[in-house]
Amino acid sequence: MHNDNESDSQIHSRIHHLINSARAGDMVARDELLESCRNYVSVIARTNVETWMRAKVDASDLVQQTMLEAYEGFQNFDGVSEAEWLGWLRQILAHNTQDFIRRFRTEKRNVKKEIRLNPQLPNESAAGIDLSAHLQTPSQLMIQNEREFELANAIAELTADYQEVIQLRNLQRLPFDEVAERMGRSRGAVQMLWGRALKRLQEILSQNHDVSESE
Repeated sequence: MHNDNESDSQIHSRIHHLINSARAGDMVARDELLESCRNYVSVIARTNVETWMRAKVDASDLVQQTMLEAYEGFQNFDGVSEAEWLGWLRQILAHNTQDFIRRFRTEKRNVKKEIRLNPQLPNESAAGIDLSAHLQTPSQLMIQNEREFELANAIAELTADYQEVIQLRNLQRLPFDEVAERMGRSRGAVQMLWGRALKRLQEILSQNHDVSESE
């Protein structure tokens, strides 16, 4: 039987070690630190962009820009904890997301097209989304900040359909009818897909815990 707290502690210790090593000038540690956060940044970036644009948008450029700025500006990070590191990455991502949205709007205006934004969303200053605050499900997949890396990596292991239904239903909190419309499926089909996606996500999280304990 695995111990979630022990696995979370291992992840926290590893990130803390990488931060200290990178600050001491270890370039390999800096690369590993950033790469370990790529899935996390990717999940939040996609959620930010798709929530604002209400359309499937390739957020890979946004992720790449954020990772590049974090790499080049690492000396500006003055925190020591995993929570501070995540917060710093989210700040960079939020700034880049705002720029991305502004450019997208400008391009659409230039071709005489309109963007339908969600009127319930806050202003652009709140473009950064806390992953743990948005993954709430009846299957009790609510997580604390220290498990965000683990969750993002698990989501990245899902099939494209599973990732999409979790993005739309859990992270963007769209009603099933809208998820069904976005995915081109019936409401019933989407609900079944969502249930299978959550089950698979739980399996991956459990498997990853077991691997962490064996190392």
